[in-house]
Amino acid sequence: MIKFVVAALWISAATVGAVFYSFQNSGKDDNAAPAPALFGGLDYVKTDIITVPVVRNARVDGYFIARLVFTAEPAKLNKLSVPPSALIADQVYSYLYSNPQFDFSDRAALDLDAFRAGVRDNINARVGDKLVHEVLVEQVDFLTKDDIRDNAKRRRKPATQPAEAPQAGTH
Repeated sequence: MIKFVVAALWISAATVGAVFYSFQNSGKDDNAAPAPALFGGLDYVKTDIITVPVVRNARVDGYFIARLVFTAEPAKLNKLSVPPSALIADQVYSYLYSNPQFDFSDRAALDLDAFRAGVRDNINARVGDKLVHEVLVEQVDFLTKDDIRDNAKRRRKPATQPAEAPQAGTH
């Protein structure tokens, strides 16, 4: 019985030592070049859906809807006192309201590269450091007020009445 316990302890210690050794030696090679930005070392943070009302001539023309993903260094993200998704949502609002030249109703003229670069640069300028490396667009839509009204009308239509069950005949 004692031999069995000693053998089990020896096997456990050897396994733990092998795992520890492999993790220690699998670290970065000192002579290796740093990995490119989109291949590692950065965290990908997905925002909730951001909805920004588009106001022109003192009335709401529609709503800009976006879901974004941004890349940032984990160490810098941990130093933030504000949640990263709140920071990017605030900067999307600020960027869109300070740049009224973006016309979301004309999808052919919408320059997503300028939008992504502008949001990234505004966040980095606000933080005072290169926090965000890339802003990726997961979803972007523009809904006019008419689109929203049509969707609301479709939802309000009463459900069709179920067909009456046939009456059982008495024979």
